[in-house]
Amino acid sequence: MTRLILILALLLPLALPPDRPALAVEPDEILADSALETRARAISKGLRCVVCQNQSIDDSNAPIARDMRILVRERLLLGDDDQQVVDYFVARYGEFVLLKPTFRPYTYPLWLGPPIMAVLGLMVLFVAYRSRQHTRPMGTVEPLSAIDRKKLDALVDREITRQGLSEPNENSR
Repeated sequence: MTRLILILALLLPLALPPDRPALAVEPDEILADSALETRARAISKGLRCVVCQNQSIDDSNAPIARDMRILVRERLLLGDDDQQVVDYFVARYGEFVLLKPTFRPYTYPLWLGPPIMAVLGLMVLFVAYRSRQHTRPMGTVEPLSAIDRKKLDALVDREITRQGLSEPNENSR
């Protein structure tokens, strides 16, 4: 049963549809020049909507996302290249606005955290699986050694004597 759940969990991403088309861009925003529009769409897909949860401005219907999309197109019409447009938004909103932040020392946890956590999780699962293989099945008990049996008999005899139930009897065991 657990194998079936694991297999289904691993296959789930394959069942999800690929990137959906951008439906948030309204007709009045689209540029007449198809080359500029293609560049604007590419830039918009890499910029995060500042009020949405991890959604690009190309996918967001929020008013601020619409304003940001229009601003991207205005900057392109003014002659900015793609990097200048992105730099403009980073200067205005910080690196938070990038859906794929740059790889810098202060973003190392952001980039390296998930793979490290995945490796640690796999290690925990491996250790748990291995320790589970070495445990005895429920209901099986290892017999006591002769030394342990003598210690147990002495403890039982001492407890019987202490409680005054009866005298220890060697033959009853």
